Amino acid sequence: MHLPKQYYLQAKQVFSENDILADHYVLIENGVISSIDESMKRTLPVISFDQYKLLPGFLDLHIHGREGCDIMDATRESIETISSSLAKHGVVGFLGTTVTSTWENTLAAFATIGEAYHNQPSGAQVLGAYNEGLFFTEDHKGAHDEKYFLPLSKANIDAIIGASQGALKVVALAPELPGSEDIIKYLTAKGIKAMLGHTNANYQQTCDALHSGACGGVHVFNGMKGIHHRDPGCAGAVLLNKDAYVEVIADGVHLHPAILQLIYRMKGANKMGLISDCIVAGGMKDGTYKLGMLDVNVLDGVARTESGSLAGSTLTLEKAVVNLIKLADIPPLEAVHMASLIPAEFLGVSNTLGSISIGKRACLTLVDDNFNVQATFIDGQLSYVNQAVRELFTPRFDNNN
Repeated sequence: MHLPKQYYLQAKQVFSENDILADHYVLIENGVISSIDESMKRTLPVISFDQYKLLPGFLDLHIHGREGCDIMDATRESIETISSSLAKHGVVGFLGTTVTSTWENTLAAFATIGEAYHNQPSGAQVLGAYNEGLFFTEDHKGAHDEKYFLPLSKANIDAIIGASQGALKVVALAPELPGSEDIIKYLTAKGIKAMLGHTNANYQQTCDALHSGACGGVHVFNGMKGIHHRDPGCAGAVLLNKDAYVEVIADGVHLHPAILQLIYRMKGANKMGLISDCIVAGGMKDGTYKLGMLDVNVLDGVARTESGSLAGSTLTLEKAVVNLIKLADIPPLEAVHMASLIPAEFLGVSNTLGSISIGKRACLTLVDDNFNVQATFIDGQLSYVNQAVRELFTPRFDNNN
């Protein structure tokens, strides 16, 4: 279904950058938000959603796969499936995220992400590549096979940068590895964000890494040394550092509701970003799947390795938003922005994405009162629409304003 180049969207609630607005009109022109008003200022087609909320499209900056496909498949077909699946859940952009595997397969995966970055898929857009793998330690390896861990060297980093064709945005690493501070500075100088994870680093090692330019913690509390009263650990260091960004998996399994509240009280709304960390099993039945080189068992939607370690998730971001609201008592607008504006700011794309604001791309999602996604827009055009609301997308002219 093709929408006009110029039209109004009207919704029961519009989650703008600064407030939740009732019954407002959002003007879309050539894929860009032109105005947000209480009434129509021009006679143009209008699409009304009196029962729904209009939100900024979500950004999932840490996702491995969905619906039977994995970034490590290193195929355009898998990227397309992941992209289309994410659009069904309100996601308009994502970082294709790797997991520890053979060096050959890793470089092939980065090459595929790089190709998709330059030639976008049809659903959620590829915002770049995220290296989660290879540069970790065994103590908190999680679902990463230590047989394939590599030295944290400039040669290895340069090979990944080259394979990704400029798409590499984030590198996760364990800061206790030899040479980590030099590599963090090297990545930072290239505009690539270093994040700390799958690490047994203590508080001081983490502080030193943050001082060298590391940006924060990978899925905070998971895959890292937790808080102890004689060593606040990696988790304590990233929570206490006012500039550090933390990824949060709000599925009700990875983090207790009280820990969600703790993170929110420590980081506030501006340094806490939701991720799905979703794997190939997302949107699939329980069963046994592959994550990188390891078998993963999914039971009741929870993914674990044979040893019992959590192995990513089957989470979607709209469910994560609801969990923040219900489990951690976080205000709805802030919870929504933790899946949109805050990741956009972290990635450096908030000038065009992440909020409903004049001048930004019309990358939006429409949800019901329970945050079930009804439609997703990318640059003002439908990327996904639920059949139940499809008839609402027939533009009409409203001359009563």
